Amino acid sequence: MAAETFEGPTVIIDLGLARGEPDEYAAPTRSTVPDWFAPVLVAVLVLFGSTASAAPPPPALTPLLSLRVGPADPYTLTENGDLLAQSLGVLTSYDLRDGHLRWQAGSAMPTFRLRTGDGLILLRPFSGNARVDPGTTAVALDNGSVRWRRSGSVVTVAGSSTLLAVSNVRSFSGPGRRVQGSVEAVDPATGRTTWSVPVPSTAVLLSVPGPTESPWRMLLVHDDRTAAVHDLTTGAELARAQLPPADYGPDNPVLSGGLLLLRHPTLGGRMVSAFDPVTLQPRWVRPAGSAFGITTCGALACLAGPDGVRAIDPADGALRWYRPAWRSVEQRGGLVLASGTPGGENDPVGVIDPGTGEVVTGLDGWRPVPGAGGGDHLLVTRTASAGARTMVAVAAPDGAQPELLADLPPGTGDCQAVPARLVCRSTSGDLTVWAYQRKG
Repeated sequence: MAAETFEGPTVIIDLGLARGEPDEYAAPTRSTVPDWFAPVLVAVLVLFGSTASAAPPPPALTPLLSLRVGPADPYTLTENGDLLAQSLGVLTSYDLRDGHLRWQAGSAMPTFRLRTGDGLILLRPFSGNARVDPGTTAVALDNGSVRWRRSGSVVTVAGSSTLLAVSNVRSFSGPGRRVQGSVEAVDPATGRTTWSVPVPSTAVLLSVPGPTESPWRMLLVHDDRTAAVHDLTTGAELARAQLPPADYGPDNPVLSGGLLLLRHPTLGGRMVSAFDPVTLQPRWVRPAGSAFGITTCGALACLAGPDGVRAIDPADGALRWYRPAWRSVEQRGGLVLASGTPGGENDPVGVIDPGTGEVVTGLDGWRPVPGAGGGDHLLVTRTASAGARTMVAVAAPDGAQPELLADLPPGTGDCQAVPARLVCRSTSGDLTVWAYQRKG
């Protein structure tokens, strides 16, 4: 692996505002300016230019770092502003603020995904043999030193610094969602087990909110439909209840709108039932329609299916708005995106106001860049000129359409974004980090 920072003159990437933008970005208009206005304007500009010189605006996209990795080598961006990449078993950390190398760890077994939690990088090598447990290695995020190794898959708990060791049941929902055997709390400093909860068969594992003094807890929904809430500090059981018969798939139940929502069949049709995540007491029941998923959309919960998206009030299950042409919504930081158009179910519609379902920023033809982006905006890309050109832009609720930044080099893809930084992979696998700057 080799890394190099860009030196020399500042690289200005041509914004290309006349080379393939959507029509709505450059709609021609008929001039109504009087004939005498142009010569006068030129004279004023010449006079102004002879007395003052304005500095050119900074480039919208500036390269900071180029990193040589393989096409399949994993990388990730952390909340603390680091780029982590692994190539040929060597793990490397770069500071996204200036592109400088922070540290390189010694040889480690290659992994297919880099996960972080509580100041650690959790490495779990891929094993082609389901009977072989490759274990988990914890590496310190600040210096790359190995903290501990232990068996099982170690996962993070949303909203908490707690680490849990689990034996996964393969599913499309990611590691740690469906578990078996037992759930063990892991001391981040030593890797030792601090408490254990048995799982007789298999169970769905969720993090759920608790009271102020204990913000997050663990919920296990067992195969016998028994749901149990556990304290994350001690593992003690705090509440238990029987839930209705359901498929209990990778995304059922879910936590949305501050409630535990479960899709389940009844004699009268499919329903959605809401439960208090602290006490597991039932709150309300409403028809689910043909919804195949439930997700958070702002302060509401959204039911998505082939017949559209319905936003419901988590307080009582009442319908707040309905969009029959949409197929899904997605919460991205402080923004909510809607998708699903006549052109295809995965086509973005735009950034929406989750309270009303109104589109505030259209994203027709654009694709969101994975990652955190900014709290009040996200990066989007679109191709033009028969795929020969890729534009990157900023989408935010204060604009009716994305704000063009620049063109990306040909062959650029596999991008991730964090505030003020964009990282993309080239066709050869190399990574480039850009600093981006919004206009105005």
